[in-house]
Amino acid sequence: MLNSTDELEFSNKSNTSISQLSSLGLSDDRASCGKSPPGVPEKSGYPDSVYVMAANIFQGIRIEKSPEKVLIKYGHEPLPSSSDSEDESFRRLSYELAFSALKYQDILETILIDSYLFPSATIPDHLSSLIIVMLYDFQDRKFQTRVLSDDEESISEVQEVENLLNSFKTKLAAALARCRIKHDALSIYHILPETVRKQELRASTLPLYAWINTCKISPEEVYNNLKKRGYKEVKSVLHVNDKVFAVDQHCYDVLIFPSHLKNDLKNIDLFKDYKLIFQDKSRSLAVHSVKSLLNMDDDVLMVNTGSWHTVAHMSILTSNNTSKIFVCGVQSQAKDLDFVNLFAKMGCKNVEILHETFVNIESKDHRLQKVKVILLLPRCSGLGVSNPVEFILNEHEDTDLLKDLSQGGTSEDKLHILAQQQYEQLRHAMRFAKAQAVVYCTCSVYPEENETVVNKALEFQDRGNKVQPYRRSPPVLPLCSLKDIHLSTDKFFRMEPSETTNGCFLSVLTRERDPSEAVSVKDVLARAAAKGLLDGIELGKPSKREKKKKKSKTSLPKASITEENGVQMKIAEFLTRETKPSASEEEPLTKPALPQKNTAQVGAPSQVRKPRKPSPSPLVPALTKNTRPLRLYERQTNCMRPRPEEKMVPLKPIEIVLPPVMIPLSTSEGLRAHIPTSHFYCRWVGPKTPVTSYFPTPSLSRKGEKPKDNLPFSLLRHPRPWL
Repeated sequence: MLNSTDELEFSNKSNTSISQLSSLGLSDDRASCGKSPPGVPEKSGYPDSVYVMAANIFQGIRIEKSPEKVLIKYGHEPLPSSSDSEDESFRRLSYELAFSALKYQDILETILIDSYLFPSATIPDHLSSLIIVMLYDFQDRKFQTRVLSDDEESISEVQEVENLLNSFKTKLAAALARCRIKHDALSIYHILPETVRKQELRASTLPLYAWINTCKISPEEVYNNLKKRGYKEVKSVLHVNDKVFAVDQHCYDVLIFPSHLKNDLKNIDLFKDYKLIFQDKSRSLAVHSVKSLLNMDDDVLMVNTGSWHTVAHMSILTSNNTSKIFVCGVQSQAKDLDFVNLFAKMGCKNVEILHETFVNIESKDHRLQKVKVILLLPRCSGLGVSNPVEFILNEHEDTDLLKDLSQGGTSEDKLHILAQQQYEQLRHAMRFAKAQAVVYCTCSVYPEENETVVNKALEFQDRGNKVQPYRRSPPVLPLCSLKDIHLSTDKFFRMEPSETTNGCFLSVLTRERDPSEAVSVKDVLARAAAKGLLDGIELGKPSKREKKKKKSKTSLPKASITEENGVQMKIAEFLTRETKPSASEEEPLTKPALPQKNTAQVGAPSQVRKPRKPSPSPLVPALTKNTRPLRLYERQTNCMRPRPEEKMVPLKPIEIVLPPVMIPLSTSEGLRAHIPTSHFYCRWVGPKTPVTSYFPTPSLSRKGEKPKDNLPFSLLRHPRPWL
């Protein structure tokens, strides 16, 4: 056993490793927390008001122990807090300090008992939480005295606890050393569960994600603005200490920044004017998955959104549609004005708030009859979140999430309760008969909250209704194909927690389309544009003729004469591909050779010969009436004069051979000069059946006579002239 002098010496040697606790626990926002970067030992501590708010947060999320294991009694009355609690940076500092103290609650309580601070000192129970959070910061500062600024307001409770800790400084350091020896750990950080240590390491490298408000600014303008401020565009921001940014690989409107740039970014106009909005990537993945399922006038119902930034992002993506975004579960009507002001600043105009909880909304509610997609973001364990403080503050999640993450997991009882709630909400979403899709998204890594909930809901869905049943569908994201997403065979999208992203689970459930249900060209093009398949093409109002094109079995040529024709051909190819792919549309189109001229038989009267049906050729597409490729060929060959589009009928070119005109001339050269050398074509209305070929085939010559391909018409010989 070490004596007091040896313990103090040992604790002084271990101060360097002890000081690493803060950088590991509060690493994501080191600059805003007032924490010194690695290598700088000075720590000035926190303002008094931060300690008070952190103590109140810790009081609500602390781990309650059984009576036989209770070491310290905590009160139930919160400490009076100042008005600074509404400031975002102030709240972040308080939450991070409370979360760090929560992770080391057992160790800190042991130090207080082992140092005889408890129960020798007479301290009210309501100050126990304040002692815990201040002790964590005290040992993180290597038991050095806190430096106070002159203009800082002092709080009596904080001053009382600080004087008490300073008086027990030597005993507290010795108790800390004994705790390390007992657990054979280099620092008390190594006493934490492995899952908690991994989470802290991921949080130290987790970048910042922000989506672009395209109602106020375009992505190109954001790039140029950032570059003017000294930012450089790179492919990856991981382990980069410069001013850089990158475009997300899944969502075109999401940018990634290194975490150390947050203070600098918050002070630029892009974030002050709501042109760039910080938010976790999982929420952007969810709203983009919803966007890919929407038609032009479909409404969306959002459940358990948490952050209003998620609602705003969904509203921005549907700003060009006539869609409405319904948000349910807003209990306090007093906050409606704040929401309206926020959405006005962000340019959101199609949001409607419902005050009922989701499970209490009837599936036949008259307000929701145009809702086609339901976005469900249920409350989950959140074990895939690497930086829970940022997630709670940005997404307005329950602070109980900190309690579970501080222990590295969720208890089985709580996990069962969460899974049951998720299942009930998903089942209720599937009861909306008018809805065609449900997007289910969590930040959990537990299969009980993800695959199990979805599969169970699909298995027990109501099949007695006339509506089509739901099935799993792969989510569609704008910047990547299905191969890039690495979807598994079960069609679920997963992102494991890593040093670049939080964990995310995404499932898309869609109804099997009713065969009798017709889909307009406008909706097909809207979905194609959402998937990025028609980039750069402006979608106008479809005509009646375009609505019938999807039923055609023709293959469209890829040749284009003007830029407008090229755009129309691209849209037509997409529509043909959506209905029935053609094997010939991928082959290049070559100009077919002109047919041979028909030669009249000897002694036969002049007549119109019907051309035979040509042999099928992959280079000559079969055309039907009233199709755009037919009109295109008419302009190219100049064989027929175009008529008004509504009166256009298929034409069959024929060749009429006229008898030579007998004019008395002295020489045969004069005769040849007056023989007509051009062919004449006339129009006639063919049968109602579609023309199988545009080009006629040469007729058969006399039996046994070799056809004369290159013989001009003027040199054809007849046994006798017609009179």
